[in-house]
Amino acid sequence: MTKYIEETTEYLQEKGFDNPEIGIILGTGLGQLLDEIEILKEVSYNHIPNFPTATVEFHKGKLIYGKLEGKNVVVMQGRFHLYEGYSLQDVTYPVRVMHQLGIKTLLVSNASGAINLDFKKGELMLIDDHINLQGGSPLAFKGVEQLGTRFTDMSAPYDLKINAKLESIAKDHSINLHKGVYASVVGPQLETRAEYRYLKIIGADAVGMSTVPEIIVANHLSLPVAAVSVLTDECDPDNLQPVNIDEIIAMAGKAEPEMILLFKELIKSL
Repeated sequence: MTKYIEETTEYLQEKGFDNPEIGIILGTGLGQLLDEIEILKEVSYNHIPNFPTATVEFHKGKLIYGKLEGKNVVVMQGRFHLYEGYSLQDVTYPVRVMHQLGIKTLLVSNASGAINLDFKKGELMLIDDHINLQGGSPLAFKGVEQLGTRFTDMSAPYDLKINAKLESIAKDHSINLHKGVYASVVGPQLETRAEYRYLKIIGADAVGMSTVPEIIVANHLSLPVAAVSVLTDECDPDNLQPVNIDEIIAMAGKAEPEMILLFKELIKSL
């Protein structure tokens, strides 16, 4: 894998991806941040050597390099998911490449469902901890110790200093930023009523199908990371309605401006 990462990194450096300071992963329905970036370079995923082969959903997926609040950033417009048939190593490969390019901080966003019924759709949740229900680890492969310590500590997977800054920014701008535990499942099917009850019992405040693998790899690389969930639906097992994916994506777009404000103010302060 080291050889692949070096090949990919060299290709992107030749394309002008020069010394990015911050990496950003944009979740489902969360693309408005690109309007705030001075885009200098962009490359389609399916043109990048050794990148996971783009599926139909991601044939427009791009890696973008530019400036945001005076900082060099590299942005994943669209991420890879386990439910598309990728391996956990595929899903997290871009994080390893961004780290090799030189990022010092990783910011992650996602759309998720609110298990905690005190949280409402259209609100944001700062991820304080997570539960991995994806049935595997992106570190479970031969030779992983060449890239970082095999037995990665996960006692504080989300950077405490960055999280404190995000909470302070939210307070200053009157943004209702909840803090909670994110459970990551495989998907792509949505949860049953019994599964929502189970998730609540084990301590989850929100549920989604991404993020945790990238967080594990960031910790493996000793890369400070923070993640914000845009809550797109309320998962009340006693009043569960059939899911409407278009509605979920629309809700993500509606809530996104507050997330953008958080990320921009944070980047300014880094």
